[in-house]
Amino acid sequence: MLIIGIAGGTGSGKTTVARSVIDRLGAGKVTFISQDNYYKDHPDLTLEERGAINYDHPFAFDNDLMVEHLNALKEGRTAYAPVYDFTIHARSADKTVELKPNNIVIIEGLHVLSDEHLRALLDIKVFVDTDPDVRILRRVLRDIEERGRNIRSVHDQYLTTVKPMHEAFIEPSKKYADLIIPEGGHNEVGIQLLSILTEKYLSGDHKWNGRP
Repeated sequence: MLIIGIAGGTGSGKTTVARSVIDRLGAGKVTFISQDNYYKDHPDLTLEERGAINYDHPFAFDNDLMVEHLNALKEGRTAYAPVYDFTIHARSADKTVELKPNNIVIIEGLHVLSDEHLRALLDIKVFVDTDPDVRILRRVLRDIEERGRNIRSVHDQYLTTVKPMHEAFIEPSKKYADLIIPEGGHNEVGIQLLSILTEKYLSGDHKWNGRP
């Protein structure tokens, strides 16, 4: 099993890169995991209290559960990822995402490279590096259209948590990347290179990544 981790700032194009690689390889050959599904649940808090949590800090994620699921996949066992509802800041009570063992696993998320235990399970570490102005504009559109936010809340969150956490944790995690892809989904060369590396693994050439 080859595990690829794709990190980068909010709106950088992580998901687009992951989906582009999956489209090239074939969906049946890849298990896709979004770190967004692994936000910690806080059922003891009110909606207002949950809304005040710093969701851009690494500690906002249940990476221990993600590591547990990755180890299960490596052992050939199916795992079930939670589903996170951003409109109420809570996990769904009755929905999960089935994760089946596969030759290729792709994980994407803000802090995929920030956590050393998660990072240790990755065979290829990727950082998507996109201009901050582009990222914030994408964030505004996504949060308003998909997550029920208003422009004031997006503005305040960006200044109080998104930007500081990016500078403190996400940007520094770039140093762990094996491959940096500028401009995300618009970088056709970077996506092709990542796809070619993955295809080499699928073809049986396992030596390129330094493993026996």
